[in-house]
Amino acid sequence: MLSEKLHVALNDQMNYEFFSAHAYLAMAAYCTDKSYDGFANFFLVQAEEERFHAMKFYQFLSDKGYRATIDGFENPGNEFSSILHAFEQALAHEKEVTRRIYNLADIALEEREHATSAFLKWFIDEQVEEESTFSTLIAKIRRIKDDSNALFLLDDELAKRSFTPVE
Repeated sequence: MLSEKLHVALNDQMNYEFFSAHAYLAMAAYCTDKSYDGFANFFLVQAEEERFHAMKFYQFLSDKGYRATIDGFENPGNEFSSILHAFEQALAHEKEVTRRIYNLADIALEEREHATSAFLKWFIDEQVEEESTFSTLIAKIRRIKDDSNALFLLDDELAKRSFTPVE
């Protein structure tokens, strides 16, 4: 049985995952507007992945016998000064997601809610991958600087990204 505190925190995280999808859609729209179709694809796939994460929380709440409550959310921000800026914002966002997941894990551990702890393990592992992906891409973009040929190649590489749900 989930405490009210844990139920609310899980529901909040579900909604934050949906917010994350919108944040990545905003980044994709920026990239599309700048004719960086590969970078746009990267963020569109990221948005799809975040919706998948949100639905994992939705299903977990349902499986535990709790109703998920869908909330609205703030404007995700639509203005970026560069591709690098968009990726730096994305990394900052992922670090916030990690902080929130750790907080959930702390609550579950404190309350000895083992099923929730087991469920959150997947997200903890996922966040290591998310932060690593963005850190690596930021390093590449910084190394490229204003080399349009290198930027074109990275854009082309990111155009090939697709989403395959992993349980």
